Amino acid sequence: MTNNENRAKLVLASSSPRREDILKQLKLKFTIVPGKIDENKYTETDPEKLVKKLALEKAKSVSDLVENALIIAADTVVVYENKILGKPENHEEAREQLKLLSGKEHQVITGIAVISSETAKVHVESNITFVQMLDISDEKIEKYISTGEPLDKAGSYGIQGFGGLFVKGIKGSYYSVVGLPIHQLAEILDKFNYGIL
Repeated sequence: MTNNENRAKLVLASSSPRREDILKQLKLKFTIVPGKIDENKYTETDPEKLVKKLALEKAKSVSDLVENALIIAADTVVVYENKILGKPENHEEAREQLKLLSGKEHQVITGIAVISSETAKVHVESNITFVQMLDISDEKIEKYISTGEPLDKAGSYGIQGFGGLFVKGIKGSYYSVVGLPIHQLAEILDKFNYGIL
């Protein structure tokens, strides 16, 4: 392991337990300071541009609050036929989204931003991963919704939970579908002289 002494500390600008778990899996020491922005005011219709903008704004909202830190922020959307599927408002919307994705391929797009609060250096990237879903019966959809899992997930499913039962295959980064593409995070942190390994 690289010696992390005397280096910038890591701050995760997210309240997502999934992103927190990913950083913990990598044995990284970090603190959590959720980025506070009003996502509804961003009207960008290009999903890739949107997630990069949101990730950047989340990171910026935290950069003034911490010293000598690298702030990591991310934003993930599910896209089907150029339509962004956000977190469902209720069971009915979750049902509609799952029926829409059933048996089809969709994209999961994650934007990732890192800012140095010390130097103001910024790096932003995106990741596009293709996800193929199985045909999901109405009965399985109802059982899945009853678990409560879909309600805080973009596209109404979580690949790392019961939603993974419906995923036939992926082309791209599994971790991006979860919410944070670790291969890109490592490459970006290298640019800030912070090696994960």
